Amino acid sequence: MTPTHFTLTMGFFLGLAGLAFHRTYTLSALLCLEGMMLALFMSLSLWTLQLNSTNFSSAPMLLLAFSACEASVGLSLLVATSRTHGTTYLQGLTILRC
Repeated sequence: MTPTHFTLTMGFFLGLAGLAFHRTYTLSALLCLEGMMLALFMSLSLWTLQLNSTNFSSAPMLLLAFSACEASVGLSLLVATSRTHGTTYLQGLTILRC
């Protein structure tokens, strides 16, 4: 495993660990998700460059577009929950109170 692959893999797993263990605020969960998507984007881009194929050249841009849509939906949900509940704590949000 090259140092680049190791770095991207560890970046993904650090984002996953942050999402699993430090879910106090909604914004921190969204930042962990964005870190995971960035690691996936970089890995997919490097994989496309290593294959030297034009068949997969649009896949990283498609992933980046989905990541931007996920970020906009996440931030809009953050604003909506902070307006309705008055807090951005993830533990304070339950299905029964929504």
